[in-house]
Amino acid sequence: MLVLIAALFALFLVLGQPVAFALGLAAIPIFVLTGTMPPTVAIQKMVTATQSFPLLAVPFFILAGNLMNVTGITDRLVKFSRLLTGWLAGGLAQVSVVLSFMMGGISGSAVADASMESRLLGPSMLAQGYSKPVTAAILAFGSIITATIPPSIGLILFGFINEVSIGRMFLAGIVPGALLTVTLMATVWLVAKRKGYAPDLAHPPSLRELGASFRESIWALMFPVILIVGFRFGIFTATEAGAFLVFYALAIGVFIYRELTFAKMIEAMQATLTDLGMIMLLIMMAGVLGYAITIERAPQQITEYVTTLTSDPAMILMLVVVLLVVTGMFLEGAANILLVTPIVMPVLISAGYDPVHMGILIVLLINVGGLTPPVGVIMFTVCGILDVRTGAYARAALPFFLALAVFFVVLALVPGLSIYLPNTLM
Repeated sequence: MLVLIAALFALFLVLGQPVAFALGLAAIPIFVLTGTMPPTVAIQKMVTATQSFPLLAVPFFILAGNLMNVTGITDRLVKFSRLLTGWLAGGLAQVSVVLSFMMGGISGSAVADASMESRLLGPSMLAQGYSKPVTAAILAFGSIITATIPPSIGLILFGFINEVSIGRMFLAGIVPGALLTVTLMATVWLVAKRKGYAPDLAHPPSLRELGASFRESIWALMFPVILIVGFRFGIFTATEAGAFLVFYALAIGVFIYRELTFAKMIEAMQATLTDLGMIMLLIMMAGVLGYAITIERAPQQITEYVTTLTSDPAMILMLVVVLLVVTGMFLEGAANILLVTPIVMPVLISAGYDPVHMGILIVLLINVGGLTPPVGVIMFTVCGILDVRTGAYARAALPFFLALAVFFVVLALVPGLSIYLPNTLM
């Protein structure tokens, strides 16, 4: 039955069905052919999949991010990022990487960040002589930093589906996110030096300029800091933090920057409804398929199969990494987290790995799948906006893939990079 479910899921994807529909349709054999459960159970599972208090964090954080996007915060962060790194080799490319790090606390989504920066910085990079494939590669790879910075939607979904503390996941993502930013900045510098891309600014900014820009951006930069302080002192849970940050974003837009009009608020709410509808439909359908897979004992069977292949924890982790990268090539990130991680996490935990450490590694790996052919969502988003062929993009992305490979080896071998902050602060 598991083979039939997998075959149907693959078939529906090949036929071009939306991922959410493919998830739900693939579960039909369990409820129709086996005769052990009535189809009404599928409806019940769709409903119960949404009945979770931690899951309330998703709409709150999405709304808070969209509110902050329409209050002029993005423009201020671009200016601050430009002053910080625009004077380095590959100035605008460096700006895009730093901006992804800062925007992680606002957008919460790698695809949203890639789309925004492609429209915001892409034309300027091309006007300064960057080739289209290199521009696409830099913007696409920089966006995955967003996956680690609170309030990452991927971390919320991982914590929800695998029963791991979302607060600990948020704290665990900060150091890897900063390390990934430095890794990508170094790679951009090497690429820029080799291709002769000039800095965006002729010289470093003065302290006065930097200080003035920092003061303008301080309310946005405080966004993730508030989360950390709130979790550390038990002021709020992840869900309560989302509700607080909605009011925080409203206060900034109305009283600080004074750019949040009624029309912009409606725009933010419409964008939130669109984003939330997609995510909740995925959660509902993944709940049905996840139940079907559980009934068929898929996690236990896969755990038993992997442990018969090898008992070496390093080899088990390598097998899971390969699986996640491959599935990431075909599945959108949220669907991958909801469908695949409940299957692989028991394998990793039985091998002795920390669930928080594995959560950071897995969410990042799934986003890397979005950068790769043939069906990488981030890749298609950037290449579509900039009109770049995927083959040219893939060639330009090779240095960044190599840099990510080194980064993932370090992250896997040094668990302290992920678990130090949550263990210390919580």
